[in-house]
Amino acid sequence: MRSSVLSLSSARDSLSARPPVDRAVAPALPTRLRPADLLRLTDEGAEDVLAGRYDHLLPAGGVWPAEERWATRLLSDDEVDVWLISWTPGKSTELHDHAGSLGALTVLSGALSEFRWNGTELRRRTLTAGDQASFPIGWVHDVMRAPAAAESAGPLDPTLSVHAYSPPLTAMSYYEVTGHGTLRRTRTVLTDQPEGDM
Repeated sequence: MRSSVLSLSSARDSLSARPPVDRAVAPALPTRLRPADLLRLTDEGAEDVLAGRYDHLLPAGGVWPAEERWATRLLSDDEVDVWLISWTPGKSTELHDHAGSLGALTVLSGALSEFRWNGTELRRRTLTAGDQASFPIGWVHDVMRAPAAAESAGPLDPTLSVHAYSPPLTAMSYYEVTGHGTLRRTRTVLTDQPEGDM
């Protein structure tokens, strides 16, 4: 163990003895926030929604839209956007990415189905109340209210999730799976809306 510490120390000394690079080095990610930070923000946002701190942003009279997804921005600054989204049966986001933004979500109620492109096929997973997921740059997925949640809850019982994006969304690209088992980009849109058009 001691020899590995000494070799790490000598490697560090060797690196520090090198002359500085005379060009700017770009950060590895476009934000200082990491997926764990976004998961924490969505978890805190979910707790705040459940505690009633955002009741003033919810649909009038507590009636959730039954035909289209609905969203409201809970928090926004130069680093992050946090959204509450209500999902309706049969409406998906389409296969998309979040351009240069990292993302995360926490499911508050109901369940979501996510279809993620893994490089060769779409893989499905179901996220239920309390589940969380994060999305690195390049993550391509389609999200919708899980059919089982729609059947058991009824159209007026909301499936809710809190999403965070950093940096805030500015664009999304949409894709289709080709007959050759690859992805083809169909369009890119400028947007500040979460998970596609509402």
